[in-house]
Amino acid sequence: MSSLASSRPNVTISDDMIPAGFRFASAPIGIKASGKPDLTLVVADGRVAAAGVYTTNLIHAASIDWNRAAPIEQGMRGLVINSGNANACTGVRGEQDNARMAALAGASVGDDPQSFFVMSTGVIGHFLPMGKLESGIPSVAKSLSAGAVAFEAAARGIMTTDQFMKVAFRSLETASGTVRIAAMAKGAGMIGPKMATMLAVVTTDAALGSAELHRALKVAADASFNCISVEGHMSTSDALVCFASGKVTLTDSEKAAFQEALTEACIELAKLIPTDGEGAKHLVAIEVAGAASDDDARTIAEAIANSPLVKTAITGNDPNWGRIVSAAGYAGPAFDPRQVALELCGQTIFHDGQPTEFDAAALSQTMSSSAEVSVVLSVGSGPGRARHWTSDLTVDYVTFNSDYTT
Repeated sequence: MSSLASSRPNVTISDDMIPAGFRFASAPIGIKASGKPDLTLVVADGRVAAAGVYTTNLIHAASIDWNRAAPIEQGMRGLVINSGNANACTGVRGEQDNARMAALAGASVGDDPQSFFVMSTGVIGHFLPMGKLESGIPSVAKSLSAGAVAFEAAARGIMTTDQFMKVAFRSLETASGTVRIAAMAKGAGMIGPKMATMLAVVTTDAALGSAELHRALKVAADASFNCISVEGHMSTSDALVCFASGKVTLTDSEKAAFQEALTEACIELAKLIPTDGEGAKHLVAIEVAGAASDDDARTIAEAIANSPLVKTAITGNDPNWGRIVSAAGYAGPAFDPRQVALELCGQTIFHDGQPTEFDAAALSQTMSSSAEVSVVLSVGSGPGRARHWTSDLTVDYVTFNSDYTT
């Protein structure tokens, strides 16, 4: 079977899908040996509300500290992203290089360094090629433009090992006009939850303050990017930022609808990451119900998602339910094993703590023909629920990551 990512359909983007008030640009400046685009700018027409959520990894890129310290209460102007180099574990020089990237981006549009977020993604432990960035950032800034073509170029420019562009869009009709949400992300490997788990940029023309935008973004992240994994390895550079240009005002009820649309867009975008999990054949959708709390359910779902035995069973289309229920058992939260029930691709294969009869060959065939394999586990009658999306684990993943830098 070919990889799951190879079956991803092309996405057509039109100008009316892009929020007003933003310009985008991307180009190759020589960071990647491949010659593919590796420098991207997302710039608002003026200072706008902004928010960000970042990796909780203690080992992180210089950009993470810079972004956390950003004076978002003063409004932000944009974001500069380099792909091909994470600028992580690079010490004081890495911090200085990151600050210089922000300064170059700010100067290119006549604004301050502190008005720009920075993202860096790629190999850990290499210094940035600052000579290329010194000339590249001003050059790329000259090509900034609004609309679908520029947005798509930016979405492709942030990719590293991704096999396809990851974008999501939503629109919301309000009394003041149409609110648009346009989001992009990159990520295929080194994916583990506890925000963020990749790079993602959301733009919207809704009028929201930075504080309420942050609250909305955190809710969306917890339901989406914090619910995905490929191998459970949290990256050093993970970041999700959102800009709101303020073109369309919202009533309180419309803000609730905006939250729903933002969360939906983030879930769609997040699911594309394990879909593109390096060498993946299946997207695995895990749902846990009946736990004592949502946190317990999430812990159980993550244990199942990160089990190599579960992931390889799904790679081989093997309905080996014992691996799934045993992963739930060692996850930590308490539950009554006699109440456990499991469905795989809609087929009940374990109920009341004991196996049920099922056609293993037929279920294996269903798994083989399904791009998405669903795992639904009930561990009792409690209120706790959680969803998690992951990929299976293939030989291609091992091969790719065993010679990633050599």
